[in-house]
Amino acid sequence: MTLRRRGVLLAGLATLAAPARAEGGPLVQVWRDPNCGCCHLWMPHLRTAGFGVQDNVTRSLAGWRRSFGVPSDLLSCHVARVEGFALEGHVPPLAIRRLLTERPAGVRGLAVPGMPIGSPGMEVPGAAPEAYDVIAFGTGPHRVFMRFVGGDPA
Repeated sequence: MTLRRRGVLLAGLATLAAPARAEGGPLVQVWRDPNCGCCHLWMPHLRTAGFGVQDNVTRSLAGWRRSFGVPSDLLSCHVARVEGFALEGHVPPLAIRRLLTERPAGVRGLAVPGMPIGSPGMEVPGAAPEAYDVIAFGTGPHRVFMRFVGGDPA
């Protein structure tokens, strides 16, 4: 293979890989059930915050959750992964940014259990946003990582 041909092939491969990181930020891989009505509403919040998003629709999330180490007491409606960290539920982009900046020892991921009204992707017109905790989980006991009311830190 000539150097020119190899360069053209490498440029083509780079172009194929580009859409996954088109936003320029870290790639968040999301796994969601096709019947969920809110998971797809969380992803635009990530894109607006500068994350790349890969949407994976699957009938079963259990295997993904097990492989990422998401505790069963923190489940919500979708699971995601970013730079080796697990995300469960409607985790605000600000909390994800803090996680990626600080990379706290022993933390495997963040979760927003349930589906709090007003969390990113769970906005309900006319409804007051709920206060909720973003929980860090990993090698030690779960702990509050951040508190929010709607999409804003509390």
